[in-house]
Amino acid sequence: MGVEFETSVVFSSSFPTIATEFRAKHMKILSSWGFTSDGWRGQKGEYWVLIQVLLIIGFFGLPSYRPAGFNIAAPTLYGVWGIAGIGGLSGIALLLRGLQDLGHNLTTLPYPKEDGQLVSSGSYRIVRHPLYSGLIFVTLSWAIYQLSLSHLLGVGIIFVFLNAKSTREESWLTQKYAEYTEYQQNTKKLIPGLY
Repeated sequence: MGVEFETSVVFSSSFPTIATEFRAKHMKILSSWGFTSDGWRGQKGEYWVLIQVLLIIGFFGLPSYRPAGFNIAAPTLYGVWGIAGIGGLSGIALLLRGLQDLGHNLTTLPYPKEDGQLVSSGSYRIVRHPLYSGLIFVTLSWAIYQLSLSHLLGVGIIFVFLNAKSTREESWLTQKYAEYTEYQQNTKKLIPGLY
């Protein structure tokens, strides 16, 4: 019985150490992304990130809505699904390549990292915000796959939100990087070749 008591005492006394180490490790990750303990004042765009997460969760939680009598025959439906699949894979590829191209400059916040550098190569030659573009393509592809007007409306809301978020982000990037204005003039914002 004494052995069990000592074991439980050792466990209970080591648990705060484990919890402290766990918290310190994750706080280090969050701080490397730009979060600070007093960062929820919104000075670096924390609320933009929170709203974006809620929009994405809400989008995939939306029920599908199709007008009554709206049906597509099987051969055409497979073509629509193929287009949705290609768009979705393109969006995922753009997202993954954007993450890779950012490297150590990656932050979940729209505010640039203090030690960051402007990235304008790789997927950032195609659009200025490939992560946002990839998200738009993925959500649009889901709406097409579902043939859902409610999801199509959700894509519109996400697009408007990401456009506003990227505008705010670009004001910070312009302040930090003198060459950002030229980059803006030469590279589309969200939709390759269009916008």
